[in-house]
Amino acid sequence: MPSEHTFIVPEGIHRERADKVLASAFPEFSRTALQRAFDAGLVFRDDTCIGKREGVSAGEPLNFSLPEARPSELKAVSMSLDILTEDEHFLAVNKPSGLVIHPGAGTGEDTLVHGLLAHCRGSLSGVGGVERPGIVHRLDKETSGIVLVAKTDRAHRELARQFSDREVKKHYLALVAGVPELLSGTLRDAIGRHSVHRHKMAVQPEGKGRAAHTEWERVEVYGAQASLLRCRILTGRTHQIRVHLSSRRHPLLGDAVYGYRTRDETFPEPRRIMLHAETLGFRHPATGAAMTLTAPLPADFREMIEALKRIAGSGAKEGRG
Repeated sequence: MPSEHTFIVPEGIHRERADKVLASAFPEFSRTALQRAFDAGLVFRDDTCIGKREGVSAGEPLNFSLPEARPSELKAVSMSLDILTEDEHFLAVNKPSGLVIHPGAGTGEDTLVHGLLAHCRGSLSGVGGVERPGIVHRLDKETSGIVLVAKTDRAHRELARQFSDREVKKHYLALVAGVPELLSGTLRDAIGRHSVHRHKMAVQPEGKGRAAHTEWERVEVYGAQASLLRCRILTGRTHQIRVHLSSRRHPLLGDAVYGYRTRDETFPEPRRIMLHAETLGFRHPATGAAMTLTAPLPADFREMIEALKRIAGSGAKEGRG
């Protein structure tokens, strides 16, 4: 599978075509190869697939892969998918933690795309290309929750537009270390690539990075050890919730990359990053009707909450009570 490249749009560029910016920055790659990357849906700004004509500006991170000249045919692999809703235009999947969305370096024939090929039997948008048919947005491997998938090219373009224009309302549930002093809050720290650890994102000083906006509220607290937060992201930066909460010394349980450390032996050990994409609000890509989808908490998330309640002794207290 092709390797992924990360590129930060340099200073002085404002709303220039993405294909021209990449062609200028990567002269070692032919324009034909870069064109194939856009045609195959392999170019992302943060977690949203973008087209070659889309404007990009200074400070924006672009992630892209170059498809093979003759991309391998992906096999349809039957797997159990938790379908929240489906029609002839799109479907929504409640993705379990551990499931990779699309093929990449080191993956096998066990990604969501492989399962979708079997489930949809050829009725997926071609905009995503051979490697990412129907995929409009992404969730990290360990994050559970709602993923929208386009079944027609029209639906793909419309859903991608809604994500790009920040029209999609996205709410997540996060289990974090410690308890925020306030009942709710807003975080607006800019986010950009870490200066040393390039696989990480980080809060940036004033004038650097890209604007990021997260709203949060306390749902439950578990003694002084942990709390459950509901987060709404109004921008879609890579690892946004993880970075913002870690910057306030409340890393997500299980998120060692952003500062979580194992507690004492009485504290339940999280098996993954405890983040769940709970709800998505958007407009139907064909009819324009307002839709809100909710993905129920997976078993491991519920079990972690119950374990936290037990160690808290007297049980959980309401975050706003």
